[in-house]
Amino acid sequence: MVKTPADKWKATITKYRKQCQSILKLSKNIRYSGVINNYGRTLTGIVRPDLKPLLKSEQVKNEFFIVSTLMSLRKESVSTVGKLEHVILYHQKVTILLLQKKDVTYYVSINKKEKNLEKIISSIKKII
Repeated sequence: MVKTPADKWKATITKYRKQCQSILKLSKNIRYSGVINNYGRTLTGIVRPDLKPLLKSEQVKNEFFIVSTLMSLRKESVSTVGKLEHVILYHQKVTILLLQKKDVTYYVSINKKEKNLEKIISSIKKII
């Protein structure tokens, strides 16, 4: 049976969702795991069930737009500086981890309490 574009899209989103679920299982300190496209649109995202999101809906849209713009502009310098490994944004309340694969960005929010950030980063890279 030939898969339609809609079937392929649904399978891709399901794959991203399962990856986000696996990322959340890595540590109790991971607050959110999501995948955004080049335009800042959320393809899938999961907030840890027992936590209240820090950002409101409009703030999330703006955040993802900024991140997608940053990641898109970074692609132009790949030939000069090499492929992007990951981006870490340190805030007072959380640490944001950005990883890029093909045309999507994995956005992971982690509590400041997390002591083993490098281990989480390497584990996430294996998942994606």
